[in-house]
Amino acid sequence: MTQSIPFGARSTADQVLAGVDLTRKRMVVTGCRSGIGLETMKALVANGAHVIGLAQTLEDARAACDAAGNWSTPIACDFADFDSIGSAADSICDLPGPLDAIITTTELANPSVRGGRYDIELQSVVEYIGHFALVNRLAERVRNNGGRIVMVCGDVIANRAPADQAARDDLGSRHLYEPLVSGGPAKSALAIYAKELSRRLAARGVLVNLFDAGIIRAAGLDEDAGWTRRMIALIARPFTKSAAQRAATAALLAASPQVAGISGENWSNCQISPADPLLTDEIVAKRLWDTSEQIVFAIRAANRIGLQGAAQERAAADRRSLIGVAD
Repeated sequence: MTQSIPFGARSTADQVLAGVDLTRKRMVVTGCRSGIGLETMKALVANGAHVIGLAQTLEDARAACDAAGNWSTPIACDFADFDSIGSAADSICDLPGPLDAIITTTELANPSVRGGRYDIELQSVVEYIGHFALVNRLAERVRNNGGRIVMVCGDVIANRAPADQAARDDLGSRHLYEPLVSGGPAKSALAIYAKELSRRLAARGVLVNLFDAGIIRAAGLDEDAGWTRRMIALIARPFTKSAAQRAATAALLAASPQVAGISGENWSNCQISPADPLLTDEIVAKRLWDTSEQIVFAIRAANRIGLQGAAQERAAADRRSLIGVAD
């Protein structure tokens, strides 16, 4: 282990990076439009890093980069669109030099949407499959011996693996579709993926960690809401965080020398957090990795071919069968 880390739930991204020189460091931050992503990017740029900021649209990415400062590059990346993910990866790979860190902070605020372009539950696409595709593509560009990959897992549900084996295998099943339940497989899958990725990149000395950002503090709730909601907000305040506080663990894991050498861990409040042992099961991780690769391959193949009509429906049925969804 390392020395005791003197940061916690109330620390901010700027505080955990105080005095850390990131000059000549190149980092990718997803979800940079607002919240954790924007605050993480600001803290990294303020300490000298060149940050490549990814947001759903180029306009959003440019606005975030303008807010962060000159040492930033905007790139559009919509995690619900695999063409967009591929284009973003191409743009990053075309830039010279290795990456010192990849920090994924993209979260889906309203996950209860199914279908769309790929007929897969949207939270599974945005919070897991899309990140699986992007991070795997960029991992080869991460610097050996000290490069870092940091992924947000949304909330503490990542610390609990689904009890049902079928649920762990199924990233988009209809019986797990309710928002608070369907989020579980996506978040658990991300936790399993992060652990497996840390194992696969260990020989290169690349560190991979997962973090829980905590509960966001509702903006303006105290002032504008009714009496009952103001009381609830007052009671909840000690358990919620500002955007800068939610970004602290991301900034710590991405750039602080205090966590050098630590990989394959779940983090919360700038400290290592216990996780369900099932999330470390290597057999489950291998099966999940293989299934995820098949899903990504099927989606990309359909995009390349440009299927129409009945052929497109057959491809959708094949993709559904890969993730255990019955017609």
